[in-house]
Amino acid sequence: MIHHRLNILKQILEVTHDIWDRPETRPEVRENFTKMLDCRTPALGWEVYASATEEKRCYHTCKSRFCPSCGYRATLLWLQEQEAALPEINYAGIVFTMPRSLWLIFQRNRHLLHDLPALGAGVIQDWVRLRYGVRVLILVVPHTFGGDLKFNCHLHILVSGGGLQESEGRWIPQLDFNKGALMRMWRYAVITHLRGALDAQILKSDLNSQELKQILKDAYERHPYWITYLDEVVSKAHFVRYAARYIRRPPIASRRLLRLTDRVVEFLAKDTKKRQSVPTLFSPGAFLARLAQHVPARYRHAIRYFGLLAPRTKGQNWKALFAVLGQQLQPRPLRLSWRNSLRKCFGIDPLIDSHGQLMHWVRREKLVTQAVR
Repeated sequence: MIHHRLNILKQILEVTHDIWDRPETRPEVRENFTKMLDCRTPALGWEVYASATEEKRCYHTCKSRFCPSCGYRATLLWLQEQEAALPEINYAGIVFTMPRSLWLIFQRNRHLLHDLPALGAGVIQDWVRLRYGVRVLILVVPHTFGGDLKFNCHLHILVSGGGLQESEGRWIPQLDFNKGALMRMWRYAVITHLRGALDAQILKSDLNSQELKQILKDAYERHPYWITYLDEVVSKAHFVRYAARYIRRPPIASRRLLRLTDRVVEFLAKDTKKRQSVPTLFSPGAFLARLAQHVPARYRHAIRYFGLLAPRTKGQNWKALFAVLGQQLQPRPLRLSWRNSLRKCFGIDPLIDSHGQLMHWVRREKLVTQAVR
């Protein structure tokens, strides 16, 4: 049986329900997958709107970060806020990667995975302070996936191309980032962090301590696998649009899900070596396993802010930074109502009935379930 790809992700969750809805499954996975199945169904309740001739139910959405439909509107709102908030300056894009031998360690130890954005931002901030004596704006987007949905932890980072020399109160407009130096500092930071976790006995693994130490030693010495990508000229609009694709979305777009049968999930995987997308087949259970490993832990942010963008620093000195840059601080865009947001983003008005008449809110309802005796 073949399903329409618009609903294929929800269909996969339904087919594999007995696999993921178990006590041993990570709580975040069960919570997000359950929300996605309930999204826009009576299970979450609904609002009732009516005109003179019609009545309409508008089912509540799940608000899950892993739901492709719920995430789209939130993504657009975040995008508008960032384009208004970030100053008009030059930016650089940096990607920090690591050897694949470390991926499994971070996959097993998600408390350490959460530390990676701070490590990456710390490397950049330390380097610019030592080289130029400045502070920079840093926005980090942590990723756990590649184009084929394997677990592949790495960081995408937006950094201001200039920095604030706080002692002099002036902006240094051009920083020349040293890719090799950043790579070496990043490698040292990650391995030191893992060694510290191992010594503190907070690193979970099926391997013993000596085997883990050897893995860390080998990873540190494999210089070519600590790839650091650097693009010194990148617009804020380009980066935030790229980042927006991942902050409230599952790691695979609906358009890449081709078909689902009782035995096979077919999707387009990205082959980075061939630089093309190739059809890939998995059993529903195997596909689900790859998908579930990317569900973020509860209360973990998809975007992290550091340096001059850190929440505390931004709250204290944001107006002063714009004054130094000679720019006008833009007001935060007003959040549109549910109705106006759908009209702007999707071109539909949910409160117009089939006769073109405006509908008004009547009441809120929820599904009443009877207890089983």
